Amino acid sequence: MNWQALSLALFGESHAITRTGDVIYGTAQLGPALTIAVVGTADHAAIGVETALAQARFVLDTVASHPGRPILLLVDTQGQRLRRRDELLGLNRYMAHLGCCVDLARRSGHRIVGLVYDQALSGGFITSGLMADACYAVPEAEIRVMRIPAMSRVTKISEDLLQALSLTNPVFAPGVANYVAMGGIQALWSGDLKQGLLDALAAPNTVDTRATLGAERGGRALAASVIQQVLAA
Repeated sequence: MNWQALSLALFGESHAITRTGDVIYGTAQLGPALTIAVVGTADHAAIGVETALAQARFVLDTVASHPGRPILLLVDTQGQRLRRRDELLGLNRYMAHLGCCVDLARRSGHRIVGLVYDQALSGGFITSGLMADACYAVPEAEIRVMRIPAMSRVTKISEDLLQALSLTNPVFAPGVANYVAMGGIQALWSGDLKQGLLDALAAPNTVDTRATLGAERGGRALAASVIQQVLAA
């Protein structure tokens, strides 16, 4: 699904979402009295310095000019841009800045919902959709943080063993269903996408439930219990 079709499915003609480069941004109406800010990326964008800054700027402008306005983060990214220029400029810090801006918006009273509508890979996903109060996805989305060959290089575990583990353990496997099982994706939206967004905005926003959901769904067996032990220590 491209961003134009997604915008139409979510808002009909009641939106002013546009695109500059790889960044999509604007506002939309979910009802007569509910305006929502929308920002994200399109066409499997590689998140570089400029892309991260543009999204961060939009979030900060929303916080400054429209207190409390909900923010929808639309995710379609292949991850961080793998170029020497971006690395030398400190891309990791620009991406961290984006994540901090999203967190500032949340602490300032903005509801933040993430939606993976196509592809979500690596750091481009971690500092956007995974920073939301809750992140959702369409069923056909492709999600992964690290490919198995890269995971093998980092962990020093053979690809064959990781491949075998991925068959029974969602932590080692890509795919939207595995991220639902781990609690990283709150739920899948199909059919009426607008209603999915309305339901997400109406849901209580009091605590991060991802570890608990992961335990309930069998995708992360120990995270919730470890968190509780640390809090109780």
